[in-house]
Amino acid sequence: MLSDAYAVELVKASTDLKLPLTHYHAMIALHARRSAASIAAFASECPASPLWVVLTGTDLYRDIATDAQAQASLQHATLLVVLQEQGVLDLPQSLRHKTHVIFQSAARIPRKTALFSEKTLKIAVVGHLRAEKSPETTLAVARLLADKCSESRIQHAGRLLDHSYQKGILDLQNNHARHYQWVGGLNHSDSLALIAGSDVLLHPSAMEGGALAIIEAIQCGTPVIASRVSGHIGLLGADYAGYFEWGDTQGAAQLLQRYAQDMQFAAQLQAQCTKRSTLFDPNTERQTLLKLLTI
Repeated sequence: MLSDAYAVELVKASTDLKLPLTHYHAMIALHARRSAASIAAFASECPASPLWVVLTGTDLYRDIATDAQAQASLQHATLLVVLQEQGVLDLPQSLRHKTHVIFQSAARIPRKTALFSEKTLKIAVVGHLRAEKSPETTLAVARLLADKCSESRIQHAGRLLDHSYQKGILDLQNNHARHYQWVGGLNHSDSLALIAGSDVLLHPSAMEGGALAIIEAIQCGTPVIASRVSGHIGLLGADYAGYFEWGDTQGAAQLLQRYAQDMQFAAQLQAQCTKRSTLFDPNTERQTLLKLLTI
């Protein structure tokens, strides 16, 4: 998005750069804690240059409360970026003046099939299996739906980063294979195809900086059932009708059942998602980035 106007170098850390730090016009650092050493180095050597710190989720909702390096990154930054509109309100008042919202974007993908084109409710879950994504909620919802909503199927995509979830996955696949399938880690195009080919995206995370899977679902025309956490509210809006309280597996299962049985409710969610889709246009994201870099 920046390469037409700037020479962009992507590295894991500032020590991997090809040139000394003083040769660079600006730094955009992802994650306050994980990029803390690079942020501190750039702030020291290039104190007059733009230094963005993009708060991606676990830093915004966990690290900056307790981690000294993450807290230092916030002070070093000339500009803080949050990825959804609620993120500004979740920062201390003293930092909000230098905080901007930049929504991540995704291309619009017209649906190839109508929602509910089959009798089975096709539910997509996209996210690596780690605590922040609350995979235990997905597994519990799958068990509930197997008993209460016989015409449902969850396809769960993501790498198994926490092996404590493996037993639950195997149990579901052995006993409820018709209702639950873990498909492992998918490449981006296959993840997108899974979302676009589903009737609904279930996103039960405990914390999110700005979930790209939700943005992609909206741009695919696939409505979302999501936990009521700050990062989801900042993408979907405070009045969105498809929230359940985080960790409330009964509530999530009931919303999915309602979605399958109540066409008016399903149409409401789709209309609300469509209304938000203009926020996630790639050209809007590109122009926001370029404008902020010239300030």
